[in-house]
Amino acid sequence: MSPYSNKEIEKNKRFSIINGTYSAISQNIYSSFLALFAIQALGASNQQIGLINSLPQIMNLIAMIPGAILINRLLTKKNFVAKSLFAARFFLLIIALIPFIPGVNQAWLLVMAVALMGLPVSLANLSWQSFIGDLIPQEQRSSFFGKRNRYNTIAAMLSILSVGTILSLFDKSNPLPYQVFFFIAFLMGLMEVLYLYRHIEKKKKRKIVDKGKGKFFRFFPVLVKEKPFLLFVSCSLLFNFGWQMAWPLFSIYNIQYAHANAIWLSLFTVISQIAQILSFPFWARLADRYGNMFVLFIVCAGMGLAPTLTILSTNLYYLLLTNLISGLFLSGISMLLFNQTLNVSPEEGRTSFIAAYNIVIGLVGFIAPQFGVWLLDEIGMNLTMNLSTLLRLVGALSFLAVVLLFEKRN
Repeated sequence: MSPYSNKEIEKNKRFSIINGTYSAISQNIYSSFLALFAIQALGASNQQIGLINSLPQIMNLIAMIPGAILINRLLTKKNFVAKSLFAARFFLLIIALIPFIPGVNQAWLLVMAVALMGLPVSLANLSWQSFIGDLIPQEQRSSFFGKRNRYNTIAAMLSILSVGTILSLFDKSNPLPYQVFFFIAFLMGLMEVLYLYRHIEKKKKRKIVDKGKGKFFRFFPVLVKEKPFLLFVSCSLLFNFGWQMAWPLFSIYNIQYAHANAIWLSLFTVISQIAQILSFPFWARLADRYGNMFVLFIVCAGMGLAPTLTILSTNLYYLLLTNLISGLFLSGISMLLFNQTLNVSPEEGRTSFIAAYNIVIGLVGFIAPQFGVWLLDEIGMNLTMNLSTLLRLVGALSFLAVVLLFEKRN
């Protein structure tokens, strides 16, 4: 039974939605135009774009184990989440200042800043997942996170379209407009931290949360015994490798092959966001009826087609359509992977389970983009994107296999 009253739960939901809105604005201004800033303004290479995608995952691996141990010892998590979040958003200010630094390779400075930002980002994500999992009862999560994601998506869509329209008025090699918007993203991050502090959190009684006396490595025998968790992690690993190996390739394809400018890049993101807004409620209802794992099969299979569909043409209007299709499935993936991580992580030791999952996905997130960029140089864009589709479909089928072979028997 939740230690929070209905009134307190509703307040936390409201503050979480506002917090998530500021987070969506901050993160999407940064992430949507980072590749364009790196390639056009700073002259980043394919290798550097690959590292921008993969190095934060190394920081994720570094952060997970000590982060899980520390968070498990906390009686309240809000302060830790907020401080980690502030540190993460502070790097947006650092990135905005890079073009002012003379006499150095600014593209490599950007790679380093993005990599280092991955440490507080990882700590913030891990602690927030555990924090919000404590505040929102399990039976309310699907509907709440569906609603929260819809608001986040609307905020992201409006901010991206506005920023992309303004950036398109400037020479895309001029770093100043990017700097201004990265500074605005930093300010939005400060508002995100402010509303995080407004959540109601009750202090837990001092107790050992995880078996193994709170030691992460001693917790591994407990992880191994949790069959639902292991099956989910295995499926997610397969899909994420195929999914993440194409992340830098989409940026390279859109900018270098299709010659998309800021307004087109923003339109790609916005049309995807619109599709996500429309499809969030559908996937939430479907998951409530048929279960997360079965619906993950559907959305992962749909997302699996994105790389192959993308390379069929460099026509920008066609690429707009492929982003619309991808967005319909992306909403389900982002929501269901998170929900299922919480569902298969027992309340006792939840932070360690989440950390173990993030470690596995973080390792994949480091290797897969580098593998994708290496294949791009070795066999070309078309074959690499088709291989990404194949691996994604294998991952999708693994979710279905778990449903048919294991969940149906229980």
